[in-house]
Amino acid sequence: MKFLNQVTVEHFYIGLKILNQLIAEMHQANPGLPLTHHRKTACSFRDLALLQVFQISLTSLRQLQNDASGEKLQEQAIGLALKCLSFDFVGTSLDESSEDIGTIQIPSSWRAIVEDVKTVQIFFDYYAITKPPISSESLECLVRLASVRRSLFSGETERSKYLISFMRGTRDILQYQQGLGQHENYHEYCRLLGRLKTNYQLSELVNVEIYGDWIRLVAEFTMKSLESWQWASGSVYYLLGLWSRLVSSVAYLKSDCPSLLDDYVPQITESYIKSRFDSVQAVVDKKISEDPLEHREQLQDQLDSLPYLCRFQYEKTSSYIIDRLEPVLEAYTNAGRFSTSKTSSDLTCVEGQLTWLIHIIGGIIRGRQSSSTSEIHEVIDGDLAARVFQLIQVMDSGVHIEARYNERSKQRLDLAILIFFQNFRRVYVGDQAMHSSKQLYLRLGELVGLQDHVVVLNIIVQKIATNLKRYRQSDEVIGETLALFQELAAGYMSGKMLLKLDAVNFILGHHTKDFFPFLDEFGSTRNRTLFYFTLGRLLFMEDSPSKFKAFVAPLQKVFMMLEEMADSGFRSNEVKCAIIGLMRDLRGLTMATNSRRTYGLVFDWLYPTHVSLFVRIIQRWTDTPEVMTPLLKFMAEFVLNKTQRLAFDSSSPNGILLFREVSKVIVAYGTIILSQPVSADPYTYLYKGIWITLTILTRALAGNYVNFGVFELYGDQALSSALEIALKMSLAIPLVDVLAFRKLARAYFGLLEVLCHNHTAVIVNLETEAFAHIVGSLEFGLKSLDVSISSQCASAVDSLAGFYFSKITTGESRASTEAVNMTRHLSQCPNIFLEILKTLFELVLLEDCANQWSLSRPMLSLILISEQIYSNLRAQLLSSQPSDQQHRLAECFDKLMADVARTIEPKNRDKFTQNLTVFRHEFRAT
Repeated sequence: MKFLNQVTVEHFYIGLKILNQLIAEMHQANPGLPLTHHRKTACSFRDLALLQVFQISLTSLRQLQNDASGEKLQEQAIGLALKCLSFDFVGTSLDESSEDIGTIQIPSSWRAIVEDVKTVQIFFDYYAITKPPISSESLECLVRLASVRRSLFSGETERSKYLISFMRGTRDILQYQQGLGQHENYHEYCRLLGRLKTNYQLSELVNVEIYGDWIRLVAEFTMKSLESWQWASGSVYYLLGLWSRLVSSVAYLKSDCPSLLDDYVPQITESYIKSRFDSVQAVVDKKISEDPLEHREQLQDQLDSLPYLCRFQYEKTSSYIIDRLEPVLEAYTNAGRFSTSKTSSDLTCVEGQLTWLIHIIGGIIRGRQSSSTSEIHEVIDGDLAARVFQLIQVMDSGVHIEARYNERSKQRLDLAILIFFQNFRRVYVGDQAMHSSKQLYLRLGELVGLQDHVVVLNIIVQKIATNLKRYRQSDEVIGETLALFQELAAGYMSGKMLLKLDAVNFILGHHTKDFFPFLDEFGSTRNRTLFYFTLGRLLFMEDSPSKFKAFVAPLQKVFMMLEEMADSGFRSNEVKCAIIGLMRDLRGLTMATNSRRTYGLVFDWLYPTHVSLFVRIIQRWTDTPEVMTPLLKFMAEFVLNKTQRLAFDSSSPNGILLFREVSKVIVAYGTIILSQPVSADPYTYLYKGIWITLTILTRALAGNYVNFGVFELYGDQALSSALEIALKMSLAIPLVDVLAFRKLARAYFGLLEVLCHNHTAVIVNLETEAFAHIVGSLEFGLKSLDVSISSQCASAVDSLAGFYFSKITTGESRASTEAVNMTRHLSQCPNIFLEILKTLFELVLLEDCANQWSLSRPMLSLILISEQIYSNLRAQLLSSQPSDQQHRLAECFDKLMADVARTIEPKNRDKFTQNLTVFRHEFRAT
């Protein structure tokens, strides 16, 4: 840069660096300021300065283009341009962790500079003459420019010229192989190709004069990338996405120019499949350390695009897949017949190749949902699916199989089969699918004897049963198998269909560790809940108490064993495992009850015969979280009144009896856990059990199946004891820890909401210190980013303020004990409600809160409590505003209470909420 002296260069560098930092700061909200203020500042910067900053970056790039010594300046200039193009133009706060970007909403004031072909060309030029990171950032700028909204351009002519500049630039890069040997450049280039099709129609691409050369070079580049799969694995997703979008657009192509996709797409598909086979051999030969099959997300991304490619020239592609599949399938079948026919590494290779092909076929089958298919395509689906079902018939038999279940390659193969089942079921299983898929089942009948979906469903369930029998320690395979089983049982019609199958009836009648060894594995205990949830769903589809009794017989034996166990042996490892398994089984079974009838079967079985065992377990295992957590979570499920399943007869005492047992559990656990010393891991050993216990009480209190007045009427301490110990547990946890753990916070504030609404006297009658702590925690909860917590706190505050207004302000019952205590609390903490009202105003007026309605409800109650509180707050807010805005804001406050009466009736609340909405809009407009 001969025209600048050294001092000027340094100043130039500093200036570019400052601009970079300035835009970076515009992207980040200041935690000390409300989000609304930050967005106003960012929008103002966008409108007044951002375009000028971008122009400075372009001018700098042009000046520095031929200066080989100005690498640092080039880096600052290209970084500045990238930050400008990455600006959040419309305040949508895009997920920066994702590499996928949407349409860039560049303002119309940028039109001239974007339409200027020199703008795009400068970044292609910099890519050609620099190395990473400058070259890769140049491509990033091009990726964003390629994503500019269509409406920005003056017309189709300008947009067409813009597209031509991109196609010519990307073609030249391929033609001259510029910089693609460097991974950063390669990755960004693949993204750029993907964005071109995302933002432009195929008809626009084919009308470009150089389209023939461009598509040929991109196809060759794609196939070469697939051949270099190990180096390009993270970028293949963008290339496959490009080609899938191209072939998806062929049906809408109205141009006379040929797309040329018929020539290239089958080659690309075959290259992909061949590259997957090569990866298997490379893993077996230990040429690479990481197996691509282990990258589940990357695999799924590729399989999302593949069906469109495979179905484009389906006859040709399917023939290639079958040609690759049949010899592998034959080798695997023969391996099951002769123990010496294949070595372990050979089997690993075969299983890996089968896994890839099953994934590909499953993806193709799933693709039928999103593409129109002819009868011939259904026949081809049948040809491919038949080979998979043929594999299923042989993969769990043979002399080599028993030793393969611990091998990772066999586990991956079974996982691929499960995914195939999910895809096939969604497309071809069901009464409606059966009527519209005759050709497929005719073909399956010819090849493997599967004439209809019921027979296929039986094959699927048999495979589920086989996996559950054979796998003991593969938590992943067991979990995916149970997820498929649960999905099959979830639908009413599919569940009824399952009950007709012998395999399902076998599982329902033999659900013990003798038949399903995974139930005896401590590492698989989490899966037991899902297993029994699914079996419970199937069991409860029939109204048969005798079948229920037969089903729970194995669980009954465990109950009896534990109940008969002497205290001296109750702390053994055998008892521990039995308790954990039983509690998880009970929770799963209870989750499946969704009606009064089915819940009644479980309740009558457990009460009163077995419920006393729960307290005994707590008394001896409180210090063991792995025992307590399943037990408490079962109790939380047992007391949950979902779908009104806990609807006892009007003359039944069962609701009261259930709560008494719940109280015993809560008191037993709370008493012991509070007496134990705090461990080094307080969440695991203290907080987790407490939040589950609080959840149990909250669900019992809010379940609407207990008349709690009965307890006080008859002198029963069940309610008061449970509330007392629950509050002790709540107050024993520092507020900072409550707010730090989301599940704990939800349980804590959920309980406070119920107590403040239905048991206000319990909160009011606390000591002032405890009362102030609880109300203060509600203020912190209002500020939570978790909308459910914020809404719960608003409801709790509204209940307390409404209680004060009804009992004290209006003078209905000032002499009551609760009113006297509330008055005492507020006399000792006079600003407690003022601070909450101030917080609510700040949230509603300054933040983009998603629960404005919920936050507005307690505001009226707090205002009506005392005119003085409201007047003080109004004065504070007015004084915090600039003097020229205070008069306008005072008028807004006057309108806030217009036509609002001194009542907390629903209609009056709604009127206040409407006024608050107007107030908020006018305030934010200032």
